[in-house]
Amino acid sequence: MAQGYTSVIGCDEVGRGPLAGPVVAGLVVWEPSISSWPEGLYDSKAVTEKRRDPLALELRKTFTHIALGESSAQEIDQHGITKALAHAVIRGLRDLASQGVSISRSIVLLDGSHDFISPHAPHPLKVVTKTKADRDCVSVAAASVLAKVARDQSMREYAQVYPEYGFESHKGYGSAAHREAITTHGVTPIHRTTWIHF
Repeated sequence: MAQGYTSVIGCDEVGRGPLAGPVVAGLVVWEPSISSWPEGLYDSKAVTEKRRDPLALELRKTFTHIALGESSAQEIDQHGITKALAHAVIRGLRDLASQGVSISRSIVLLDGSHDFISPHAPHPLKVVTKTKADRDCVSVAAASVLAKVARDQSMREYAQVYPEYGFESHKGYGSAAHREAITTHGVTPIHRTTWIHF
């Protein structure tokens, strides 16, 4: 804020490693007026599934500006995971801009140590990376939870379309049951075909 920025856009992604389904980026805007947030907010991987859904509802009341960006399995196959991740984040940033957030006056706080966004961004961004930001920074932790809830819901919906794959349980990750279903039934349109090797 002392450098003239008006907000921090916390950013985290889920679905980097599965064999099926999209990658989803969560973006949450923190402003100095936000001084409290739901109890128990932490990296989504450390929050139980039972707790994540009600926590996501609380987060939507706490933060005025929230966005989700997504890249499909086809985009991951076509462009690779890093570029697909960047596209998901950029879609989220466009959504925030449409909500009136000034992206040029915001710092994008990205979980991890690698800025994968800037090389693919149509305009210059101020990106700051921080390892374990999903644990230590409220905006990134919130983004992590919201992205995880959204992706899990998406995979539960895909489970209705493709019931034989068990997406509701493994969420597209490469479990033994999922790999066995692929061997038996083949791949679906939501599988990342370039990732499937046996």
